Amino acid sequence: MKPLAFLLAAAAAFGADPPAKVTLPTSRADLERGKKLYQSNCSLCHGANGDGGRGAVLAGRKLARAADDAALLKVIEEGVRGTEMPGAWQLSAGEARQVAAFVRTLGRVSSKPVPGDPTHGADLYARNNCAACHTIRGQGGSTGPDLSDAGLRRNPGYLRTSLTDPEAEAPRSYQWVSLRTPAGDAITGTRLNEDSFSIQIRDPSGNVHSFWKHEISDLKKDRGKSTMPSYKQLSSADLDDLVAYLSSLKEAL
Repeated sequence: MKPLAFLLAAAAAFGADPPAKVTLPTSRADLERGKKLYQSNCSLCHGANGDGGRGAVLAGRKLARAADDAALLKVIEEGVRGTEMPGAWQLSAGEARQVAAFVRTLGRVSSKPVPGDPTHGADLYARNNCAACHTIRGQGGSTGPDLSDAGLRRNPGYLRTSLTDPEAEAPRSYQWVSLRTPAGDAITGTRLNEDSFSIQIRDPSGNVHSFWKHEISDLKKDRGKSTMPSYKQLSSADLDDLVAYLSSLKEAL
């Protein structure tokens, strides 16, 4: 780096304000209020005790996307881009802090061990060709949701239901779309992105298509539809093993 550039960079670094430290409330009244707010706004997805479900598991001493209190508060206030976690716009700044304080108490709840053999579960995952649709650590298909952090985002009960009855627990962000192109061709696939003017979908072969909405016709969205087959035919023990494997996947994305 040239001397002048180095000095400018150093000056910018020294002149930048340090990240503001967040102090969460600790009084019993604040924690009780945080619990009530959590139950009414968060428990549907994260579970009453933070054991997860449609949302991430919060009953842990370390949260993948909230290493400190400032990060946790930011997640609550702003949500997590690219996931089903929305920002809590309906909460005041003080209420968000109360919720964050209560979430921290969930890390003291002892979690139950997941029954099953994850090693055999990994073998079942491979033998059933789940990687044709799902990605784990960058390996696999892209038709279905990425499973690299399935153990962080879903609890064992949710994962088991997803295996036996996929459409009962289809992620809200996962949507099957069918449309007719300007040339008259029919295309179906999973929605990647959408705004008021455009939509992008990925077809079953992995090809990405992007369209202006005013150019297409017969746009149909099948909420809750899943192309994933049911694995009800697996024995209870095999399902335990497969769930144990998926629960062990905790790589933060």
